[in-house]
Amino acid sequence: MSVLVFADSSEGKFKKSAFEVVSYGKKVAEQLGSNIVAVTINVADASDLYKYGAEKVVSVSNDQLATFNAKGVASVLQQVAEKEKSTVVIIDSSVNGLYMAPIVAVNLKAGYASNVVALPSSTNPFTVKRKAFSSKAFNHTTIATDIKVIGLAKNSYGVHENAVSGTTESFDAQVSDSGVKSLSVDRATGKVTIADADIVVSAGRGLKGPENWGMIEELAEVLGAATACSKPVSDLGWRPHGEHVGQTGKPVASNLYIAIGISGAIQHLAGINASKVKVVINTDPEAPFFKAADYGIVGDAFVVVPALIEKLKAFKQS
Repeated sequence: MSVLVFADSSEGKFKKSAFEVVSYGKKVAEQLGSNIVAVTINVADASDLYKYGAEKVVSVSNDQLATFNAKGVASVLQQVAEKEKSTVVIIDSSVNGLYMAPIVAVNLKAGYASNVVALPSSTNPFTVKRKAFSSKAFNHTTIATDIKVIGLAKNSYGVHENAVSGTTESFDAQVSDSGVKSLSVDRATGKVTIADADIVVSAGRGLKGPENWGMIEELAEVLGAATACSKPVSDLGWRPHGEHVGQTGKPVASNLYIAIGISGAIQHLAGINASKVKVVINTDPEAPFFKAADYGIVGDAFVVVPALIEKLKAFKQS
């Protein structure tokens, strides 16, 4: 019996979520008196996972999975889970994870709990705490099936080093044609992605036009942050749709979320509510975002943001 975790990666490099999932899986394995097995796909060197507790790494190389394919990855996890006799399978709750995990659960005839935020409060019965109602509440879910699939919410457990002497073995997974073909993939280069960012700097129509986004990108660069935007901004074509965050865009669970010139529509707030610290900059003191924010600045973004950039640069230099 084992606990199986999927260490997600992109272009051969692990995402931050991979280390969090392994950290979490190690503790779940200790609770169960079991061992942890990590699965990687198209990663040349998986030894980084040993630092977070992965005792065994199953490495899969498959050209069919060079681009993410939910059915293909789910099939790999099913095959490895059956091989390792895994009773718990842990996946992150990213967009890809939320797409893939239900397929894994169906393949393994397992119960599935998404957006889990803590270690199991009980292993018999197996009970986990989950976010509910767009992160406005929590519920406690009991999974009664023999095999359990857990979707771990981003930044809920954290990354914890727990070094072990791990081993890596290759596995020749059989991946059938899923019926989905990727014709092309356009990736942003040299930028922090929203999915991996600890800090997100987001802006809305208060910026008045795409020509004013330079200061947003400069602030993000100083902070080592990802840039994002509200839905109206992406709809207007000011910014790429890939930067649209909110309930109808990409969910955000960053440690710090800075909203500039965004009033705070309910759909936007629902999508970023899981962020730990929220800061808003807006000229309207009655903007809904101020009620949800931890910190707020009532002021003109064209005055506040350049001053903030200047102060941050001075702080970093000192």
